Amino acid sequence: MSWFADILSTVFERRYRSALEPDLTGRSIQELCNDLLGSSGEISGAVTASHILDRYAGMDRAEKQAFFAFLADEMGIDPEAVRATLSAFEATPSKQSYRAFSIAAEPKRQELARRLNQVPGATAQLVQMRDDLLGFAAEHPEFGPVDQDLRHLLSSWFNRGFLVLRPIDWESPADVLEKIIAYEAVHAIDSWEDLRRRVQPGDRRCFAFFHPAMPNEPLIFVEIALTRGVPGSVQELLSEKREALPAVDADTAVFYSISNCQSGLAGISFGNSLIKQVVADLSRELPGLETFVTLSPIPGLTTWAREAGIETTDDADMQCQIAAHYLLAEKRRDGSPRDPVARFHLGNGALVHDVHAGADLSPNGMAQSFGVMVNYLYDLSLIAQNHEGYAAEHRVAASARVQSLAAAMEKTQH
Repeated sequence: MSWFADILSTVFERRYRSALEPDLTGRSIQELCNDLLGSSGEISGAVTASHILDRYAGMDRAEKQAFFAFLADEMGIDPEAVRATLSAFEATPSKQSYRAFSIAAEPKRQELARRLNQVPGATAQLVQMRDDLLGFAAEHPEFGPVDQDLRHLLSSWFNRGFLVLRPIDWESPADVLEKIIAYEAVHAIDSWEDLRRRVQPGDRRCFAFFHPAMPNEPLIFVEIALTRGVPGSVQELLSEKREALPAVDADTAVFYSISNCQSGLAGISFGNSLIKQVVADLSRELPGLETFVTLSPIPGLTTWAREAGIETTDDADMQCQIAAHYLLAEKRRDGSPRDPVARFHLGNGALVHDVHAGADLSPNGMAQSFGVMVNYLYDLSLIAQNHEGYAAEHRVAASARVQSLAAAMEKTQH
């Protein structure tokens, strides 16, 4: 019956909107936000929420900055109220005293976001709002609590239980395919023909997570090549002249591109769930698959090498040694690997399997890692062990070959 309730809600909203419009037009967005928090009627609240979102969508950068300042300054918590209600709860623990404390401890902007989200299409607008907010992060650290609250809500709304995994193929809706082209962040898709080569052949797969509130907006997608053996070059995978392999003959699934699509959801991880779900689905579909591996970029390699005073070399062995050392030994202050892609896959339980010189000869590949790429292996028997070691000690699991390459680099440095 929920669909019938939605229809009635839409009918009533359209009827009441015209009556409420004159009362809302002359009010500032700050006043509208306070009106929304004070509203108890579902229809009037939805109309007010629509006005706020429409008003926000038409703002320029300066106006958005002022809006976020309002959220930071006037839609936070009242420390005095938090202290008072906490003291009351400690003195007399009860449902009522706990509820009073919970209300005081939650910033008003969280409830504001929930009420805004009652409007159809509002979820996507709130994701865009957080994207705008992140654009102010460097200049306005005081907006940090606002971001924390939005991220908290979005993490809840976009948890794995709400996400839908859908295959992307040549028969997918054109608007979805257009977004795959636009959002591809690892290996640019140059044309519709290029996209067709990635999703149509029988030895290619593409999967994306979607959310019911944003049914035509992919959140993250992964491109997969079914191969025999572990490849060492993206040119080999994407060649226009390659011959398609019958899927049943493949023994390896290669995750060669993972792209996040919504920058407003930064910091909310979908990749771990995506890889696990795709591995499970492919294993059921193709029992002959024995190896699940990535062919991944090393985005910070050349920057680090330049900082370390290491000269670029055309020697393939030396390039692999430099890359192996970087992935295994170069750390951030917290002890985690410097490379962001390494942090992602190692955190998911993968191990550094191999490195390949000349693996990505595109301008971007040469600029970020002088063409070197890395395989992260998802060994199903070792994923839990690798994950625990990384989570506890930031231990980097690696094959004997990669460890040997890293050791060779260290010898040349000494």
